[in-house]
Order: sequence, then structure tokens, then C-alpha cells
Amino acid sequence: MSIDLVVIGLGYVGLPLAQEAVRAGLSVRGFDVSPRIVDGLNSGASHVDDLSDGDVQAMVDGGFVATADLEEIRGASAVVICVPTPLGADGGPDLGAVIAATRTVAKILEPGMLVVLESTTYPGTTEEVLKPILEEGGLSVESDFQLAYSPERIDPGNPVYGMKNTPKVVGGLTPDSTQRAADLYGKFVDTVVVAKGAREAETAKLLENTYRHINIALVNEMARFCHELDIDLWNVIDLAKTKPFGFQAFYPGPGVGGHCIPIDPNYLSHNVRSRLGYPFRFVELAQEINATMPTYVARRVQDVLNEDGKAMRGSKILMLGVTYKPDIADQRESPAKPLANAMMTQGADLWFHDPAVEEWSVEGTVLTRVPDLDEAVREADLVILVQNHASYDVDDLVARSRRFFDAKGASSDPSAVRL
Repeated sequence: MSIDLVVIGLGYVGLPLAQEAVRAGLSVRGFDVSPRIVDGLNSGASHVDDLSDGDVQAMVDGGFVATADLEEIRGASAVVICVPTPLGADGGPDLGAVIAATRTVAKILEPGMLVVLESTTYPGTTEEVLKPILEEGGLSVESDFQLAYSPERIDPGNPVYGMKNTPKVVGGLTPDSTQRAADLYGKFVDTVVVAKGAREAETAKLLENTYRHINIALVNEMARFCHELDIDLWNVIDLAKTKPFGFQAFYPGPGVGGHCIPIDPNYLSHNVRSRLGYPFRFVELAQEINATMPTYVARRVQDVLNEDGKAMRGSKILMLGVTYKPDIADQRESPAKPLANAMMTQGADLWFHDPAVEEWSVEGTVLTRVPDLDEAVREADLVILVQNHASYDVDDLVARSRRFFDAKGASSDPSAVRL
């Protein structure tokens, strides 16, 4: 059987992509280096929030096969690389997984094959890193195969926008590459947007997340001085967003988390510094502000305890929500961890509750979710809302707490202390 598409990397990005391609009737195989993931998927078990076990079983029933065997993905018409690109020690992207995936593709590369990179990275990666590796065997992107970039836009837990109805940007190293990529995604994505080239497509993803990163930093800094000036920033934002044009509401919080906002803008900043020799000052300032929010929130918590005549040391503090987004289990770069570490360093007796997380590790200390939320709320000296999961009745929790710190602006109860 011919293979229409191979997806390399079956995580939060690759698996939803494979799902939509299977739904569209394509012959799809997934490749991952993790035997646990491969075996789980083939048995109909999901390991990501956005797909249920039933969703994965439907993929398997539709012909999807996961594998770690290179021989089982030979002869594919198209290959899409969806592997992670975490920050490296130098502040730039760690391309280890991308390079390893590209070398895997190089072993099965054939004339006529389309290769697409979706992993977020710095502008120029597709041309400067993937192209030389793929051409080592003698084939040329100019005449033998197609190579393009299409930024992933998966938003885990988003109930409205998923793989199919989120516009897909594509940009190739050649016009033929761009068209092949557009044709591929057009089979299972509603809207395909063609970029001028791969560099423009790579930069578009960084602009999207840098825009959010900077605006979140703006309101986080405003939260600090509005508190000092006794101004209700949450009310200020509600007022500002009544303007029907020229304003988009962003909200303060205990920090930023996830696989994009805390990481992607640094790729752009690192690229500017390394190539042009000067800083991207907006990005670096935003990173500084957002990275210090957990420490700021810990200090605010300490101030609230002091008002009650209590020290941080020995106080029972219950954290509600430790994931980076509401209603998912994903903890990547969650600000809950540095916040917890800041409070534990000062001697807090820390508890946590999260409907999606049973055990949570903070700097080597493994915490177990409190077994009874109601009892923990009653016993805690202070309850802090870090992530507003839908299962939390925040105003009810405020009413039953000795002290409640609302870091998400979710409560209408005036007794709650808000960020």
C-alpha cells in the first residue's frame, strides 16, 4: 500500500495533524522514537489532551499505523516533521531532535518526495539545516524533491480552533515546493495561506508568539504598579476592551507557560543577536518581566500572610492548578513550578490540587495531590489560584478559604486578593 503521509513526532502537534489526514482519507503512518508512544497508539491509547482514546482508535480503524521502524515509512509521498525544539543552553533553539528527524528522512528520501518542517525555530532553519542534510545523498531540492516550512499552530485545549479550521501557512524553498505543501495541507485543512518563502513562514510563527509575549509582559508590569497605586487593573482592562477597535485585551498572571510563549520569542531574539550583533530589546525586556512574575506573586503571598500575622515559613499554602493552561494536563514551562519553588524556599508547607495532575515534582520534591479539596481549603492558611480549571467554583472556594489569592482574576468576591 502506498503511503500518502508520514508524520515524524507524534506529540501535541503531530498527532492532531495525523488525525485530520486520516479523516480526509489519506494513508498515514506515524513515526516516533518512543516505543511507549508507538505501542500505546497502535493499541488505541492517547497520550495527549486533545485526543481521546476513542479518537486514536478511530485513527487506527482508518488505517493509521505508528512505528519506530524506518523500513515501514519508506515510499511515502510526503513527510512532515513535528518534533520539539526546546531552548538550548545558549538561549537559542536546540535543534537536536530536528536534525535527528531530518537524518531519518534522508535515509528514505526519494525523487518526488515532499518534506515539510513544522517545528518552531529561527528563520533560515529549513534552508540552512534541513536542505544540506537532505541533499547529502545526491538529490537536489531544485530538481528532485520538495522542501517547505509550515508553522504549527496547535493550541492545546482550544475548544473552537483545531488542526482543520486553523489557517495553515506554508512556504517552500522553491515555488514547486510551496505548491506541493499547499496541495498536501489543502486535503485536510480548511484554509491554506501561501507565504513568499520558507523564511517568511518561519518568521510568521515567531511574530505571532512574540506579539502575545510582549503584550502579556505589558499587563504583568502594569499589574505591579497598579497594585502599588491602588488601581484595579482588572477593571481597567474591562473598561479598555469596550473600545471596538485598536485594543485587544491581555491579562496578567503568575507567569507564562506552555510550548510557545516562554520559548519561541527567544529564538527570534537569539537569531537577531547572533546574526546582526544587537539585541531585540522588546523581546528581552518582555522575557525579563514574565520570568520574574512567579517571584513577584510569591512576594505578594508573603505580604498577605504578614497582614494576618503569619510568616511564610510553616504556613499551609494550597496551590490550585499547576498546568500551564486550564483544563489540560500539560505542564510544560508552567509558572506554577517556579512559584512553588519560591514559596518552598521560604519554608512554606506547600500543598497542591489539580484535577488533571496526581503527582507533581518541584525541584526534586514530589508532591501528591490533596485527596480532599474541601478539607484542604478549610485547613490552608492561604489558597492561591494559579490555574483556573473549569471544575473550580472559584467564588465558592473563596468563601470557604481563610485567605484566597486570585492570580487569575477569576473571582467576583471582594474578599479575594487579586493580582
